[in-house]
Amino acid sequence: MKIYRYPTQDTWADLIERPVLKQEEISGIIKEIFQEVAKNGDRALIEFNKRFDKAETGSIAVTPSEIEEAENRISDDLKQAIREAKENIAQFHTSQEQEIRKIETTRGVFCWRENRAIEKVGIYIPGGTAPLFSTVLMLAVPANLAGCKEIILCTPPDKNGKINPAILYAAKICGVSRVFKSGGAQAIAAMSLGTESIPEVYKIFGPGNQFVVAAKDYAQRFGVAIDMPAGPSEVLVIADENAVPEFCAADLLSQAEHGNDSQVIFITTDLEVFNETIEAVDRQLKALPRNEMASKALENSSFILTDTIDAAMEFSNLYAPEHLILAIENFDQYTAQVRNAGSVFLGNYSCESAGDYASGTNHTLPTNGFAKNYSGVSLDSFVKKITFQHLSREGLQNLGKTIELMAEAEGLFAHRNAVSIRLRS
Repeated sequence: MKIYRYPTQDTWADLIERPVLKQEEISGIIKEIFQEVAKNGDRALIEFNKRFDKAETGSIAVTPSEIEEAENRISDDLKQAIREAKENIAQFHTSQEQEIRKIETTRGVFCWRENRAIEKVGIYIPGGTAPLFSTVLMLAVPANLAGCKEIILCTPPDKNGKINPAILYAAKICGVSRVFKSGGAQAIAAMSLGTESIPEVYKIFGPGNQFVVAAKDYAQRFGVAIDMPAGPSEVLVIADENAVPEFCAADLLSQAEHGNDSQVIFITTDLEVFNETIEAVDRQLKALPRNEMASKALENSSFILTDTIDAAMEFSNLYAPEHLILAIENFDQYTAQVRNAGSVFLGNYSCESAGDYASGTNHTLPTNGFAKNYSGVSLDSFVKKITFQHLSREGLQNLGKTIELMAEAEGLFAHRNAVSIRLRS
């Protein structure tokens, strides 16, 4: 880990850098994968399963019997936990529904918007080092609430060609249409282009490593939309003298264990909290089953001692973290200062894990600084907004002259005539 005591603002640009592979190295690989999937379809996916996941898969599609078998393999306690999380996520996302509001902009001129679900969506669920069945809930629940007709799920198989049973159970109770055994960039290619088994979709959702992020970016060349650039996990913790070092360390490690390319940032104004948190990270790290992976992530992570919470907030807005934790006493005095963050956790007891699993908010969030211009997944992510308008005879009479003058000034006389011909009638 990198330790910085009172860094000056002219060094901040270096401190906010993320660990990334060279883009040219990734883009060539992604292009080859897309070409192979376009050419050989399912056969390419089966070969990629063998090459990247060491998995033998006779077919790509998950069968109903596999889903039934998976349901019997997980405990009743876990089923109940998944159902409770699903309920909270559904409750929070249902609250995002908006009523249609018709606005009379000019007397006799009515305008409004209506939502229409994106008909076919693809969900990517990482399943390599950690089978993220929680992400199934985060994506399939709002997709169902929005009314998406077809929800396709792709996730990598294990070495036995099986999908994690919790992923399959979550998919079943959340109304996923079909599940396929394919991971990585090749899964994104399959949902973008379509294969014999996997239908092409209109929008792709889900986090992943840098190859998955690059594949989602590449997919847009084929007219497929994506949720956001959601890549390796990250968290930034801001702490004052009232923070609990053990809690801060646990939150930092909860993101570091996601993968080698994850990143965590810790900022505090208190020297004692600073030193104790670093000690707690070292102590807790040794007890983690995924400590080797977390250790790699910590090599790219920073622990910063600064003068004021205001300075810490300014740094955070520049970094634009996926997750921001304000482990400070008077957090309500600082929430208005948060300009760039995916999701914010307030106080000592709002652990980031709550948002990852069951509080109700969505954990599919922008990373790599994209919180400056992207929001996390919400109900709106699964719908399009279509505008409607109705002009009565009186409405066109009231607005017609304005339209005619503007159209003529732009030299678009057919536009003007579309109004004039009606007014003359």
